[in-house]
Amino acid sequence: MLPWEIVARARAPDGTELVLARRGEEWVVRAGGRVLMPSRTHGSEEALAALALERAPRARTVLIGGLGLGYTLRAALDRLPPDGRAVVVELLPEVEGWVRGPVAHLAGHPLDDPRAEVRHGDVAEHVGAAREAYDAILLDVDNGPGTMAPAANARLHGHHGIRCCREALRPGGVLAIWSAAPDRDHAARLEAAGFRDVEVRIVPARGASARGVRHAIFLATRGGPPTAMPRGRARATTSPGRNPGKAAGPGHRRPPRRARAGRR
Repeated sequence: MLPWEIVARARAPDGTELVLARRGEEWVVRAGGRVLMPSRTHGSEEALAALALERAPRARTVLIGGLGLGYTLRAALDRLPPDGRAVVVELLPEVEGWVRGPVAHLAGHPLDDPRAEVRHGDVAEHVGAAREAYDAILLDVDNGPGTMAPAANARLHGHHGIRCCREALRPGGVLAIWSAAPDRDHAARLEAAGFRDVEVRIVPARGASARGVRHAIFLATRGGPPTAMPRGRARATTSPGRNPGKAAGPGHRRPPRRARAGRR
């Protein structure tokens, strides 16, 4: 078996080291020694964009929180119109350099598309400053709302962060969130913040035809004014033809696939 070759390194603001490595045609980004982004498992990252833009077929301006290896951006660009725009907020400039350089081919050179724009910084701050600017917001910044880690990402998934996302969306806009597992409490928070049609879709990590690990995609549409209390529970569904198996319940989560350190 071929050994892993370290191609590049970067340092997150919290001190975590990110390493870009390859083994043959396989690529991986590790954070603090743990797998953060593998090139072999990106089906759920593509589903994040596909499901959101299926719900918002007329979307023209999309915000993506976290560049990763470019798979979510590529899936969004493939569904946006010629005059559409995808704004990616990425914490680390080095990650942009990797997606423009050694791993550009993995997702079909998404940053070469003139509709793509990268902004460096904290996505929570960017969302908090926006008002009715986006038709869809796609968030893939940590292991999901259930972990609330790292601490800075809790600002995005807590009550205040959710309401900021709502205000950043145009009426009828869609919020989509990648998660390692479903989380009933977060679905209730979305409803309490004034989102409607809250749904959790269970999708395979490796793509529609593959078996194995599954992840969750929260979907919610900007509705009317926020309510004081949750109106109920969101339903969990699978992508067509798939069986999600036993979902993790409150207080129990599957081991995370990736560390998500430093991506906000």
